[in-house]
Amino acid sequence: MVTSSLECEVGRERREKILQVVKDHALVRGKFTLSSGQESDYYWDGKMATTLPEAAYLIAEEIFELLEDTDIQAVGGLAIGADLMVPAVVIMSLLKGKPIPGFVIRDRRKEHGTKKEIEGQLPKERGAKVALMDDIITTGNSIFPAIEKVENEGCKVAKIVVLLDRHQGGSDKLKRAGYDFTAILHSDASGQVTIDETSAVARHAEERAVPK
Repeated sequence: MVTSSLECEVGRERREKILQVVKDHALVRGKFTLSSGQESDYYWDGKMATTLPEAAYLIAEEIFELLEDTDIQAVGGLAIGADLMVPAVVIMSLLKGKPIPGFVIRDRRKEHGTKKEIEGQLPKERGAKVALMDDIITTGNSIFPAIEKVENEGCKVAKIVVLLDRHQGGSDKLKRAGYDFTAILHSDASGQVTIDETSAVARHAEERAVPK
């Protein structure tokens, strides 16, 4: 029980550090059009966090601990959101004594060479369980095509992890489809970021209830 409490405290402290890095480096205020076509008062530039040495380490450690006690055989991500996250988690897995190979999913098939859609160590065994990562989820328009590509290769997507959930429908779609989904951070429509999902969801509900 003491060990469990200590682990929870360490995990909470790590997520608080990740949250602070994100607030300091990855959130940009202004008027933006997202890839989904939606308008937003803030922009999430996740690469500004995942390219920082300490943040990359902390994020990789957080994700590895989500996968450590599973039978995940590989961890992959979407280009370019997870390009930097995948190698960080792969290296972390080796440092922690449980090596997990990685792969990256292209948004479109390469037109030369091997002409692959998925680069790296995607398991060839049918039914192999893999985890997918991305730096953000909004509507889910990016993650579902990536899931389809992986499943078309015969693998099972057993876990999905994102750094930030904007709570704009994407994570709800994944859960309804039966996927095991986890976000490290959560944001509401105004760009307030928290490590507590319930806070972000509650603020969204309050904002929807206010007459426009």
